[in-house]
Amino acid sequence: MNDANPTRRNVPWLDDIASPLLTDLYQLTMAQAYLAGDMHGEAVFEFFVRRLPGARNFLLSAGLEQLLDFLETMQFAERELEWLESHGYANKELIAYLRQFRFSGDVYAVPEGTVVFANEPLVRVVAPLPEAQLVESRLLNLIHFQTMIASKAVRCVLAAPGRLLVDFGMRRAHGAEAALLAARAAYIAGFQGSATVLAGREFDIPVYGTMAHSFVEAHDTEAAAFESFARSQCDNVVLVIDTYDTVQGARTVVELIPRLREAGIEVRAVRIDSGNLAELSRGVRAVFDACGEPDVRIFASGGLNEHALEQLLAAGAPIDGFGIGTDLDVSGDAPYLDCAYKLQEYAGRARRKRSAGKTTWPGRKQVLRRCGADGTMRGDVVALDSEMFPGQPLLVPVMRGGQRLQDPESLAKIRARVGQSMAALPDELRSLTRSEAYPVEISESVRALAGELDRLQGDIAT
Repeated sequence: MNDANPTRRNVPWLDDIASPLLTDLYQLTMAQAYLAGDMHGEAVFEFFVRRLPGARNFLLSAGLEQLLDFLETMQFAERELEWLESHGYANKELIAYLRQFRFSGDVYAVPEGTVVFANEPLVRVVAPLPEAQLVESRLLNLIHFQTMIASKAVRCVLAAPGRLLVDFGMRRAHGAEAALLAARAAYIAGFQGSATVLAGREFDIPVYGTMAHSFVEAHDTEAAAFESFARSQCDNVVLVIDTYDTVQGARTVVELIPRLREAGIEVRAVRIDSGNLAELSRGVRAVFDACGEPDVRIFASGGLNEHALEQLLAAGAPIDGFGIGTDLDVSGDAPYLDCAYKLQEYAGRARRKRSAGKTTWPGRKQVLRRCGADGTMRGDVVALDSEMFPGQPLLVPVMRGGQRLQDPESLAKIRARVGQSMAALPDELRSLTRSEAYPVEISESVRALAGELDRLQGDIAT
């Protein structure tokens, strides 16, 4: 048997995760109808979030890098075209179109790590109508997910400033790609690393790991488990001490430290994964301090989120770092964003959706951000791209003619942008509960254009 990767051949969907068939069928049916109607005119689509979820006061944009990768490399393989045709999902005209398909459009986007709000376009796609339509589903999939996770993660950073935060959520994430991209989004937002090993290889994110309770249970005594682990992981000794009795576990570590130290091994930290973390961490800290080991850090995990972090630190829990798992990787309190990718202009004419509760602001638009003399954000204006308003334009060109305009940004640069965004955020928006909404103004020109289209569409309807 060929042992290069025998398993991969049996799970082809792992190779197909980036396939352009990862889309909604109606993208293909619409493209086929556009081709039949010779509708190749320039279309302008915008991605935006209709409303902020739950207690969110802002969102943090993320996922642009993966979107640009997708757009730059999107093409249909012959076997995919054969499958579409054989199942009746595409006629010969569409198959011929897809065979030569390459995205040739322009993209404008808010840079990753920027604070954004409802009704603000995060991405603008300008391309021939069939192209702009075909990229919709994957664009939504990529930008929505990482923006959602980054927005959750940054709340943890705000709740626990100065503490080590590690993404622990891979095992509860909704699939392999979600786990990997959640690690990236959390790191962008200010986490120090992830337990997901592949995130280290793919994104150069620091990888953290401790030990599981099963390791302790597999040994006859807790002391034997601790010593075995420490001697095999001598450069990174972090021991989980709550398998049986947490405070007694700390005492066992203290008894072991001199013997390990003679071998040149230092215990860096202990992990508590259950129980009353505030009370237990105080008991553990007291054990280490009383025995002259103040440098042994305490790391906590187990069902944590930003509210738990805030409560633990408010209670004075002596915890140095946290592993945030399930609630981060599925954004437990806000597991989706009410977002959309809508046509705003076609063939030189503005377009507007008027569905009840889902109206859109027409035309290609820009977001301009005003800041005070102290650098604090004061308000945004959503204006037509042709309008002149004071403030920093948030949407910048990132792709022209289907090609990137810059090399991929480093995660360090994106993290620095997040830091700048957080520094500019008004104090009231840092709260974990809903505060007064940040002012986002829709310009008079946008409103006037919407009114004009409403009148025209009303005439057409009658």
